[in-house]
Amino acid sequence: MIVPIQTFTFAENDPLVLESGLTLSPVNLAYETWGELNADKNNAILICHALTGSAHAAGYHSEDDKTPGWWDDCIGPGKAFDTDKFFVICSNVIGGCYGSSGPTEINPETGKAYGLNFPVITIGDMVRAQVKLIDHLGIDKLVCVAGGSMGGMQVLEWAAHHAERIHAAIPIATTSQHSPMEIAFGEVGRQAIYADPAWNKGDYHESGTGPDAGLAVARMVGHITYLSEESMHQKFGRRLHNLEKYGYEFETEFEVESYLRYNGSKFTQRFDANSYLYITKAMDYFDLTQPSGTLAASFAQSTGLRYLVVSFTSDWLYPSYHSKELVRALTAVGADVTYLDIESQWGHDAFLLEVETMTGLLQSFLGRLEKEILAGTK
Repeated sequence: MIVPIQTFTFAENDPLVLESGLTLSPVNLAYETWGELNADKNNAILICHALTGSAHAAGYHSEDDKTPGWWDDCIGPGKAFDTDKFFVICSNVIGGCYGSSGPTEINPETGKAYGLNFPVITIGDMVRAQVKLIDHLGIDKLVCVAGGSMGGMQVLEWAAHHAERIHAAIPIATTSQHSPMEIAFGEVGRQAIYADPAWNKGDYHESGTGPDAGLAVARMVGHITYLSEESMHQKFGRRLHNLEKYGYEFETEFEVESYLRYNGSKFTQRFDANSYLYITKAMDYFDLTQPSGTLAASFAQSTGLRYLVVSFTSDWLYPSYHSKELVRALTAVGADVTYLDIESQWGHDAFLLEVETMTGLLQSFLGRLEKEILAGTK
């Protein structure tokens, strides 16, 4: 399935006002779609990506591509998000580095990459840009918005502040606010980038040499949080890498060390360091208890939605208690909530790896939604 990259540009004459009070103009959103939008334009689903993801959620960009989109197991004909039934959309968030407005894009005022002159953005800003895209596509109301991790934050933002535009919300392995531990992990990653001399306070795009060492360390730290102790034992144990005994030197000796270095290095070939700073900061700012004061109050106007909340038992980045707090808040305001805490050994990455379980769960939930929408009861 070859998928074209599409771009929507807005706010050319009327700048997008951000939560910080600053403005952005123009705004570009890169997006991809799968399936067909029906005549009534009531079969659309929006998929929201995680921290290092992109609009390329499924399929291939060319015949030469070796790796499909990041959620290819769940998007396509007969899959969880069945493109024989639904029109599926995924856009790259603003602040990203895959075609949407972000620090790598050209600042029209200077003719150079924005770098740190790009305004700080929030999850709310990302979602308001997505609303503009949905308007552009002529869609009044989405069947649902779905996503895991940071994608789940966007789902919750849609539900709390744009409930009139969706029938349902599917937040997976996510949180309504970062804990101090999660903020701390984000800051360690950012400090690794700051400490790389090549970062040059964000002004590195014209030099051709970016802060790859710092970004690789940030990725290694982040990647550890996506795994679980059990999965690390199974994948690596204490096995040595191409060695029969300890070398007693400061080189890569353990398999887990080799894995982290490989993934860190590979990450620098596809992601921008400044975008990493912007997006992790947006995640830290996200807090659905504000400005209302409580999580339940934030969903007081969203009780007509259907919710499917999913967590995983071995996820220690966003432990199950985050989802349970969300479910309690939704239940308190009388929302229709289905919740499942899935037994899994794969940690935070389970939402990408537990394909069979996720497929059955999503197909059941979406099947119910489809019948309600076609029957006119939603």
